[in-house]
Amino acid sequence: MKPLSTFSEKARRAVRGVLFDIDDTLTTDGHLTAEAYAALESLQQAGLLTIPITGRPAGWCDHIARMWPVDGIVGENGALYFRYLRDQHRMIAQFHHDDGARTNNRRRLGALRDRILAEVPGCALASDQAYREADLAIDYCEDVALLPSDQVNRIVALFEEAGATAKVSSIHVNGWFGDYNKLSMTKRLFAEQFDTDLDAAQGAFVFVGDSPNDAPMFAHFDHAVGVANVVAFADQLTDAPTYVTRNRSGAGFAELAAALLAVR
Repeated sequence: MKPLSTFSEKARRAVRGVLFDIDDTLTTDGHLTAEAYAALESLQQAGLLTIPITGRPAGWCDHIARMWPVDGIVGENGALYFRYLRDQHRMIAQFHHDDGARTNNRRRLGALRDRILAEVPGCALASDQAYREADLAIDYCEDVALLPSDQVNRIVALFEEAGATAKVSSIHVNGWFGDYNKLSMTKRLFAEQFDTDLDAAQGAFVFVGDSPNDAPMFAHFDHAVGVANVVAFADQLTDAPTYVTRNRSGAGFAELAAALLAVR
């Protein structure tokens, strides 16, 4: 990972949009600071697309799509995307699975939830689980004491034994049934809503994140950025970002925004 200062002026001038994780990337210790939110708003006002790519639930995504200065959102690690057309007062909501499949998967995840909570002392159901459509989020440090790494790995193993995909974020272990991730739904959002082939155009977009569930995005984008706290997950990243900020979390996001805005 190279310092953000090595992100060339020419490459920054070519950027058309910023895709970003939320927890511990935009937020800091669970809080959305004024600095980070202002940086996000400044990016959109400068004409860049702003799109969160998050593990957070559908219920939160509805709110974010409506209320934040964003042009769309991918949620639940790729299970869905939402885009709110403000001039039409209309929400576009697309899911990887149809209603029937999501209902069936929730039943399967319910049984898996009970097993994980019984076999891994100290973990808990994520507080935002009630607002989820497609995945199961197990809290290992957001509202519970930080679990040791072997216990986090045990949660991942239980998901995988049941045939689910499991990804570790900075606060949760998320598990789901289905062949999707953050990147696959991001590509679909861009194709369907912005008439953009994200394989061909990836060089015109920046992704910024902080944890192992961001690895598919880090791998895809030449201009992938990690906020400084990504270094804590260095040994767990299958793919690392190209650049890393000096500052952690929301301050790191604001640092990236300033670098992009400085050349516009």
